Amino acid sequence: MEISGSEDCPFCQIANKQTDTEILLSDDQLVCFRDLQPGATHHYLIIPRTHIDNCKALQGGHIPLVEQMVEMGRSVLEKKQVSNLDDVRMGFHMPPFTSVPHLHLHALAPASQINFKSELHYSPQSNWFITVDNVLSQLKTRGKVK
Repeated sequence: MEISGSEDCPFCQIANKQTDTEILLSDDQLVCFRDLQPGATHHYLIIPRTHIDNCKALQGGHIPLVEQMVEMGRSVLEKKQVSNLDDVRMGFHMPPFTSVPHLHLHALAPASQINFKSELHYSPQSNWFITVDNVLSQLKTRGKVK
């Protein structure tokens, strides 16, 4: 299945199987793989096959997609035998702090053991990171991420 997007987008290349990245889970809409610079013992990225620039590009109609991303994140954590699914952090980096301009959900566990340096990048109190719960809340109330 060919996806839309940019030929030079590394995540589009992964979704199109043009790299040797190990795919942990995938379906018709999403692909999941390990983060190359993990911020936690378990750190996975869930991307849509369709190119979406970042979380600010999300609109109300994307709520089901974001919910599916969360489900896949939980599934990969279960598959990797993460024992406490309450000790998980999921979210997105906020522009301009996105390393790759393709929407990607970070699924990190255990959240309670994220090291100090990584906490700067993945903290809900950071200007760099927004939790998936906050994204969904904003999409449901405003129809877009602020």
